[in-house]
Amino acid sequence: MGAAPITFVIFMVSSLLIVAKGEIYIVTVEGQPVISYTGGIDGFAATAVESDEEIDVTSELVTSYQHHLEQKHDMLLGTLFDRGTYQKLYSYKHLLNGFSVHISPAQAEALRHAPGVKSVHQDWKVRRLTTHTPQFLGLPTGVWPTGGGFDKAGEDIVIGFVDSGIFPRHPSFGSHNTEPFGPLPKYRGKCEVDPNTKKEFCNGKIIGAQHFAKAAIAAGVFNPIVDFASPLDGDGHGSHTAAIAAGNNGIPVRMHGYEVGKASGMAPRARIAVYKALYRLFGGFVSDVVAAIEQAVHDGVDILNLSVGPNGPPATTKTTFLNPFDAVLLSAVKAGVFVAQAAGNGGPFSKTVLSYSPWITSVAAAVDDRRYKNHLTLGNKKMIPGICLSPATHAGRTFTLVAANDVLLDPSVVKYSPSDCQKPELLNKNMVEGNILLCGYSFNFVVGTASIKKVSETAKSLGAIGFVLAVENASPGTKYDPVPVGVPGILITDVGKSTELIDYYNISTTRDWTGRVRSFKAIGSIGDGLRPILHKSAPQVALFSGRGPNIKDYSFQEADLLKPDILAPGSLIWAAWSPNGTDEANYIGAGFAMISGTSMAAPHIAGIAALVKQKHFQWSPAAIKSALMTTSTILDRAMRPLQAQQYSGSETVSLVPATPFDYGSGHVNPRAALDPGLIFDAGYQDYLGFLCTTPGIDSREIRNSTNSPCNYTIGHPSNLNSPSITISHLVKTRTVTRTVTNVAKKETYVITARMAPAMSIHTNPSAITLKPGASRKFSVTLTVRSVTGAYSFGEVLLKGSRGHKVRIPVVAMGYDR
Repeated sequence: MGAAPITFVIFMVSSLLIVAKGEIYIVTVEGQPVISYTGGIDGFAATAVESDEEIDVTSELVTSYQHHLEQKHDMLLGTLFDRGTYQKLYSYKHLLNGFSVHISPAQAEALRHAPGVKSVHQDWKVRRLTTHTPQFLGLPTGVWPTGGGFDKAGEDIVIGFVDSGIFPRHPSFGSHNTEPFGPLPKYRGKCEVDPNTKKEFCNGKIIGAQHFAKAAIAAGVFNPIVDFASPLDGDGHGSHTAAIAAGNNGIPVRMHGYEVGKASGMAPRARIAVYKALYRLFGGFVSDVVAAIEQAVHDGVDILNLSVGPNGPPATTKTTFLNPFDAVLLSAVKAGVFVAQAAGNGGPFSKTVLSYSPWITSVAAAVDDRRYKNHLTLGNKKMIPGICLSPATHAGRTFTLVAANDVLLDPSVVKYSPSDCQKPELLNKNMVEGNILLCGYSFNFVVGTASIKKVSETAKSLGAIGFVLAVENASPGTKYDPVPVGVPGILITDVGKSTELIDYYNISTTRDWTGRVRSFKAIGSIGDGLRPILHKSAPQVALFSGRGPNIKDYSFQEADLLKPDILAPGSLIWAAWSPNGTDEANYIGAGFAMISGTSMAAPHIAGIAALVKQKHFQWSPAAIKSALMTTSTILDRAMRPLQAQQYSGSETVSLVPATPFDYGSGHVNPRAALDPGLIFDAGYQDYLGFLCTTPGIDSREIRNSTNSPCNYTIGHPSNLNSPSITISHLVKTRTVTRTVTNVAKKETYVITARMAPAMSIHTNPSAITLKPGASRKFSVTLTVRSVTGAYSFGEVLLKGSRGHKVRIPVVAMGYDR
């Protein structure tokens, strides 16, 4: 009896050692998943759903079939490999038929050649890709009142977040100050219990909370101390995105004793379902993300927000649209789930969009109308502009400037970069106290080992009145965001202005022959940086936002599909933060953070989609996407064409005219999206037609990924009934068709089109009249006038007699052969 447990332990340890040498693979096998199983196996009736139809996962048909699939996965692995030499992580049964497994490369090769195995992909990593934006988007006055006010906006809609978890005790997610949340029988998710506090993560507002980390654990990168083996947000990112889409309304945002506004989600009454699959230090693995998406769809979410994407085009699949990540999202959309995904943060360079497929709504990031600016006034009366959310120094007074390098306790500690003011113990408090501390913005700030928050803490601990942080050397691509601090402070981002400041300081400071300061005579005062300035030159496409053209394969061949789809606020967005979060050095321990990224833009669209879904509950994901896109705007608040932030030759940021490759259809207009007039609808068969007509995609690859044959064609991928037209290689002329459906009262639409001079464009017919619910086709013909080697841009506009305006962008490049 005593020897048996020892033998078991030795066996387990040796098996783990064998598996630990392996990699994680996602394997798909023959046979249809629940969502597309049409029958044919004795004892198992069909479970397939029609396009845009929810799976009834509670039915005995579904539960027995999914158990059958899991048994088949286990049998396949057990037949091929000895027990203990592999570790199955997940069985995928609802949207994909397959599993993820931790095995050696040799075992993976054996799997590739095993009967019934369709594909074996090595797992790859993914990464993480508000107080004012509701007002900027017109929600409080133009949208929420139509649905009963903010306390009803998004009622009974469930938004799923595949992200880094949530901080459930944040007031943005509280339920005690709101109308009680009743049960929601359509949602079947579960709530994990915090292993430390033993409390549930759910409270009515948060309706589901689960975490997925089997791949991260198998890869040996999961640390339960900092990553938390629960839905608890150890990063901050997940709490931020959930609050943008569905956070409670009117939550005061307080930083350092100042209230900078009140936060609200786009759909403040929507429910939040958390599927944690991202972690602080390493991001996440596709195996875990796919498992999270499968679970979210199984649980019955209405909207799925993915502020996550691959690090680049997946090299494991030839086609971007058919990687396991996008393939599972195609099944999610088939199940009626609207998917918003961040477009990626690789801008402003072309072909950096990381959300590829037509069934996904890919969201670019805009700079809204709010800017935070500050200034430093010097003793020579020069005013130096900068940024920082800080209070001003005492009105009517100036203070002495002292440079960190001139107040060192030990001049030999230069190796510690004392000028960046991260270590107060290196500086002489007697010389700093009562003065303004002058610091240098080193490369440590760029890589994240130094922070403005720490500069502020250094100044405060030394008794300084405030601080100035000067950028003396520009690092290409560095993004400077205003940071909230509790003492007067300013970041001088312009290298030329920093030089002016340093020249003034050096002229005003007297030194002895050794260079030691005899007297500090430079003086200055810091302005109030807490009040934002509202600009009419908004929105603008943010510098970092991923750009088109879209690509169809990992060799970067261009696709006949426009991406991104739409533009939404994604720069300097205030929202909830997890006090555990360490993703942003300037917000460690804070309850709110103001950060930027297409990660922030996607939940704006997810929340607005929830408002559209609330009003039009039967609409398909494609109909919701169409309503958002066709009603968007390509003009800023000053009624000028949208501009995009871009690098000029000197690596400084300039503004250039924006194109659909920057913003897709345009900037979201929530009020118009609720009443679009017409929609361009599409379903699962249409997306299959797009795949089957895209050049270069093998039909076997499509069948392996979708379990569907290519027996449906749309002639050319540009004929997909999407709210945009893209032809990446146009020779001579081509005609594409679109079908519109009237979702309003009877109306007559006049159809016009315009295009850049290198192309001619014509529509047929010139006008259509549609009764409620009726559909009608029209065609658009593009002809090459001259070959320019560049894309031409234009639009088709359908103007209704009742005032509806339906606009779709047109993008094409002409060739002579």
